[in-house]
Amino acid sequence: MKRILCLALVIGSCLLTTSLLSAQEYDHGEVGVFADYFRLGQTNPQINFVGVGGRAAFNVSPHVALEAEMAYNFERNYTNTFTNGVTTQFVRSSVRPLSALFGPSFKAGASGPFRVFLTGKLGFVNFSSSSQNPGAGFQSAVGGITTGDTRFAMYPGVGVEGFWGPFGLRLDVGDEIYFLNGTRNNVKVSFGPHIRF
Repeated sequence: MKRILCLALVIGSCLLTTSLLSAQEYDHGEVGVFADYFRLGQTNPQINFVGVGGRAAFNVSPHVALEAEMAYNFERNYTNTFTNGVTTQFVRSSVRPLSALFGPSFKAGASGPFRVFLTGKLGFVNFSSSSQNPGAGFQSAVGGITTGDTRFAMYPGVGVEGFWGPFGLRLDVGDEIYFLNGTRNNVKVSFGPHIRF
């Protein structure tokens, strides 16, 4: 009985290891959520927005993926520097940027657990005004995309991601550029968990 149990455990372990290794090599895409930091670069003083977002990517080759993402920033961050330290405070904002972007991502090290990538996306950024809670504010911002203050946006960026099996973390840093009386450059950083499938 012990031999049959040991044999079953060895065979089961081999099958599980083989399926996990083949799943890592056969990477169809990934989905994830992220915390978003969006810094309006052409205001004085500069305004820092924070929020949340989601992303989905589908691989067209081992080194190229098509990605779509949306982020909603509903809070502002105020940071003050003093001679004896730094204070920071998050406050619900009435101006709430909503951005949606789509484009390719070019990956190095596509088959391993650690990847570096470049991305270039196109889309829009919408500036809505709301005093509602974040969920209701998001719904009204999506409803106001065609009638609100919506601007064409471009996003060149770089990032890194690391995976442990299908689960991982991703960090993106880039410049979300929109156009309003000229070019407006804005720092955008996102970080969060992702799942490969």
